[in-house]
Amino acid sequence: MKLSDSRVINADIAHVWAGLLDPEVLKACVPGCTEMSGDAQSGFEATVVQKVGPVKATFKGAVELSEMVEPESLTLTGAGKGGAAGFAKGGANVRLEAEGETTILHYEVEAKVGGKLAQLGSRIIDGFAKKMADQFFENFSKAVGGPVDSEEQDGTDETQKKGWFKRIVS
Repeated sequence: MKLSDSRVINADIAHVWAGLLDPEVLKACVPGCTEMSGDAQSGFEATVVQKVGPVKATFKGAVELSEMVEPESLTLTGAGKGGAAGFAKGGANVRLEAEGETTILHYEVEAKVGGKLAQLGSRIIDGFAKKMADQFFENFSKAVGGPVDSEEQDGTDETQKKGWFKRIVS
């Protein structure tokens, strides 16, 4: 399964890059993530609880960052095992593009599953993978930059406009 998309993030490219390398930001953004540890140099270990169709599983896995070109692009690759439910593995190529005070985050994701999960069929798995990717990048966009819609921001003070991560690093 492959998918690609892009998001406009209401933060400069340096804040977006820092967010991609921060385990606390990633933990907050990965749907179902209960634990996240590690760092960008040695990789991250995570525990994620998810329900895919009738199968609920706790996945324990590792994510490595490679091909890092600061602050332009990186590749994330990971694999997780969910016991009897099976396994999931995949990767994402992320590219950042500065556009004024905002950043456009482009991503291409590829995922594979095996075990009971693979028996659910490609339609369920593909829909679930797209939903997870969309949720992650939506959560990431909010955490790092806050809302992008300028009408939404009218009448609010500067700290309310920023995402929680941007408020911490600003």
